[in-house]
Amino acid sequence: MTKIAFIFPGQGSQQVGMGAQFVETTAASKALYKRADEMLGFSLANLMLNGPQEELTLTYHAQPALLTTGVMVANKIMEAGIRPHYTAGHSLGEYSAFVASGVLTFDEAVATVHKRGLYMDEAVPAGQGAMAAILGLDAEPLKAVCEAVTAEGNVVQLANLNCPGQIVISGTKEGVDKACVAAKEAGAKRAIPLVVSGPFHSSLMQPAADKLAETVEQLTIGQPTIPVVSNVTSELLTDAVAIRREMVEQVVSPVLWEQNVSTLLEQGVTVFIECGPGKVLSGLVKKIDRTAQVYCVYDEESLQALLEAAKEWVV
Repeated sequence: MTKIAFIFPGQGSQQVGMGAQFVETTAASKALYKRADEMLGFSLANLMLNGPQEELTLTYHAQPALLTTGVMVANKIMEAGIRPHYTAGHSLGEYSAFVASGVLTFDEAVATVHKRGLYMDEAVPAGQGAMAAILGLDAEPLKAVCEAVTAEGNVVQLANLNCPGQIVISGTKEGVDKACVAAKEAGAKRAIPLVVSGPFHSSLMQPAADKLAETVEQLTIGQPTIPVVSNVTSELLTDAVAIRREMVEQVVSPVLWEQNVSTLLEQGVTVFIECGPGKVLSGLVKKIDRTAQVYCVYDEESLQALLEAAKEWVV
């Protein structure tokens, strides 16, 4: 039997026009975008479809935008008869996975991630935090670099363990700058600053995690109908208590994406379907396992390509 995982991208994948084709051609997709506007009290749909990109990239806009588009795409795929056996999302994308797995309603999810973005934005003033992708250095030596820089008074930590040879670090701007230099001295091939609005998945986000904990306590958490892979532990999330804890801890914990994909592979998953704009996660999956079948769905053409390929699957 072909086992399928839906995977959902996080911040950085947002782009003006995301979901436009489905919204123009499908009443259900248009209704979902409209519902996001109603829940948030402003026109997120207009930002997604028309920009500007600078406004869309703000974390409290990007998070609900990516969630809305990811859920819309997942709904389209499921309506076409393809259902996942597992779900996983990179950072913010985990909330799209929660909706697809029946853990959260769309209404609660879109409102929560908007607040999550606001809390993150408030936690560290713009310009004081930073993130960078380190290429070609293993986790242990990079962790040692970060610990040495932090010991000097500039916080920097491992934030995203994405795939072999690609790890993102996060912390104060000065800490990340120093760690980039030290990482290259330790053998890293490249250190690439990321265009982000904060030091996500670092201890600097603790104020955001504390506020989010209060919000999460008010949520109605359903028992997942489809197992979700945890960003924090890479284990399968199957109960409401663990999911509530996950939502809070995830804000300050590294995203173990390489390990998440390994967990899915161990469960027998051979088909990964990225739901939403961009192809970031698809590229990471292929770097982790070249034999995996990977599909990205973001418009009608990519959906039809998936449906054509699915004719060959045994489900």
